[in-house]
Amino acid sequence: MKNYTITVNGNVYDVTVEEKGAGAAPSAPAPAPKVAPKAAPAPAAAPKAAGAGKIQVKAGAAGKVFQIPTKVGQSVQPGDAVVVIEAMKMEIPVVAPEAGTIASIDVAVGDSVEAGAVLATLN
Repeated sequence: MKNYTITVNGNVYDVTVEEKGAGAAPSAPAPAPKVAPKAAPAPAAAPKAAGAGKIQVKAGAAGKVFQIPTKVGQSVQPGDAVVVIEAMKMEIPVVAPEAGTIASIDVAVGDSVEAGAVLATLN
């Protein structure tokens, strides 16, 4: 058995993978994956000038802005949720593509956005 830590849409999971095949001994069932606790959402920040940063955070799907758990000036790591979009009754986090500082948030809660729209920028 091998243990891995994976990140999916900003959620961290510890996963155990069982090796099957010739000579592999049966093993006990793996425990349920551990989910890293989510940070409490920050209040919505007033948007700054659009495009203030060099790194763009774009919507992966069309939907409505449900939550903005970050604020201008906040440091983020790759995979941290910057904006949460609601699409087809699902909450979809839009994550930071790389480490940086939030330079601008170009949307507000309730805004409708198209796939590929710039939601925020990072420096």
